Amino acid sequence: MPATYRDAMDVVELVPDLYFLRFPVGHVYLWRDPDGLTVIDAGLPGSGPHIAGAIRELGWHPRDVRQLVLTHGHVDHAGAAAEIAAWGEVTVLAHQADVPLVEGRAAALPPDLADWEQALYDQVQAGLPATDPAPVRIDRPLADGDVVDIADGALTIATPGHTAGSIALYLPGPRVLFAGDIMARDPQSADPRTPVFPGVFNVDRAEALASFARLAALDVETACFGHGEPLAGDAATFLRAAAERLSRPTL
Repeated sequence: MPATYRDAMDVVELVPDLYFLRFPVGHVYLWRDPDGLTVIDAGLPGSGPHIAGAIRELGWHPRDVRQLVLTHGHVDHAGAAAEIAAWGEVTVLAHQADVPLVEGRAAALPPDLADWEQALYDQVQAGLPATDPAPVRIDRPLADGDVVDIADGALTIATPGHTAGSIALYLPGPRVLFAGDIMARDPQSADPRTPVFPGVFNVDRAEALASFARLAALDVETACFGHGEPLAGDAATFLRAAAERLSRPTL
């Protein structure tokens, strides 16, 4: 695996209490509450020391992490989950449908690729680890509508399509959305009003598009994606523009 896939990382403060750990593949987010830290997604296997280094750089200790929330079980999001869980009393959360995948009891289902996705998929797969990540026990399986103890209550939103157990987390107070891989930021969009597009490599494309539309309807100020830069500031406008563009009939 190229070292740059995992070893290059930047730390960016998006809004108070929210930090973006920018990896070349599989971003990680950090939320601070008065009683400890929450890590959202875990990046590729081997990312644990980099995440721990970022936490120390910000003035905390890895033992301050009290929970890890996985938006889904793919290797670039759950790869370092076992590393993070070993830091202390860390509660690991994931949707119940992806629990067998994260715990190492099931393999990821192959995506339903469009023709244009195949070359990109092959390129990405060639750069990923050849071995599966270390399994980790899920302490709290999640379902749609469950509330997670982040920022006075984060709502779990089931977003099937990328995987059966994909979720988003929505923080109503600060209006922050962690979208996982249902959405991504387009680095090459010619239109700055629509820099967001549906995520790729989905097991069910129709479900993924429905999940995209559900998230686009939320009141979001800051949108955090698994791939691509976050949107910090009036993100709802961009998400709705993207959803409207997708809903237009093609000629």
